[in-house]
Amino acid sequence: MPRAILIVLDSVGIGGAPDAEAYGDAGADTLGHIAEACAAGRGDRAGLRAGPLALPNLGRLGLGAAAAGASGIWPAGLPEPAPTAIFGHAAEVSNGKDTPSGHWEIAAVPVPFDWGYFPETEPCFPAELTEAILHETGLPGLLGNKHASGTTILAELGEEHIRTGKPIAYTSADSVFQIAAHETHFGLDRLYALCETVRRLVDPYRIGRVIARPFIGETAETFERTGNRRDYAVPPPEPTLLDRVIAAGHTTRAVGKIGDIFAHQGIGRLYKAAGNKALTDATLAAIRDAADGDLVFSNLVDFDMLYGHRRDVPGYAAALEAFDTRLPEIEAALRPGDLVVITADHGCDPTWRGTDHTREQVPILAFGPGLPGKDIGARASYADIGETVAAHLGLAPGRHGRSFL
Repeated sequence: MPRAILIVLDSVGIGGAPDAEAYGDAGADTLGHIAEACAAGRGDRAGLRAGPLALPNLGRLGLGAAAAGASGIWPAGLPEPAPTAIFGHAAEVSNGKDTPSGHWEIAAVPVPFDWGYFPETEPCFPAELTEAILHETGLPGLLGNKHASGTTILAELGEEHIRTGKPIAYTSADSVFQIAAHETHFGLDRLYALCETVRRLVDPYRIGRVIARPFIGETAETFERTGNRRDYAVPPPEPTLLDRVIAAGHTTRAVGKIGDIFAHQGIGRLYKAAGNKALTDATLAAIRDAADGDLVFSNLVDFDMLYGHRRDVPGYAAALEAFDTRLPEIEAALRPGDLVVITADHGCDPTWRGTDHTREQVPILAFGPGLPGKDIGARASYADIGETVAAHLGLAPGRHGRSFL
């Protein structure tokens, strides 16, 4: 039986979402603007990278062609050979531009409801919610209580957190309640227990995720988030591609934060790692371990977490180039009959205003031994990706997407 590998390059959007204006994102283009900045010298950083964006392997597969199809603009510097992969671009039908919505829709279950969000006021959390958290946990208070960048708020409030024992609570334009706390001064297990309590308390507000953001260090200059992040997500509203793989008697091998995103539903084995390099290593390990009929589902989070939200063009460009160099390893790990799909879950344009995700289309690059390349054009939903993987694995069709095989 064939195997399938789904790799999500977190936030690597390619512009052109038909409804971007409704989200304030008309003109956002993560890949295109990074390529444009690099071509103009704005992607240079001493000791990191310089020059035009160099993605020969992704370009060979058809990334430039997919981006041009979505946005109408060929990303500067990307090669223009005849693509060797099945290539195209997909729009999102779910209402959000967040991680769960994107991943669930990739797994063939679009989000049929509107998430709840916290307002851009200070404080941003409802007083009754804050009171309930303090009452149930016995905490002396919460710091933050506002929209903020995770690294910025650590520098601002980390020392006060250590001194007072009050965790740092903040949100963003996503449907999320994030809690930062020191791994030793506050305690990692204590942070996880706090997040489990908050997860229950925010359910009436339709909040998609509660995220534990542990960190180490002793001063604003030395604070550093660790790889022990944990997401507490609402479970998907119906069985996803992952559940269907498990129901068929096979294994879903979840790399990175995939398990958390799906509330650990439909997960057979977890491969945890921190950083794109280690996550790519873990993806390769999962491919080596995968048996016939298995699904490897991987998320490479650094593009979004370290570079998109921080609006770091050189860092984002270097991360793309680093992943590009690993593609031959992934191709070499494949067996006859395998299918790999590389895509994204939303955009996070590092040249855009603010620090939040951007509503964009995502690339589809599908390839495997002996699989000929072709242009599949525009897909109306990310769910087509999940249904393509389902068809490849011999699973019965679902309700929301259409295979492009």
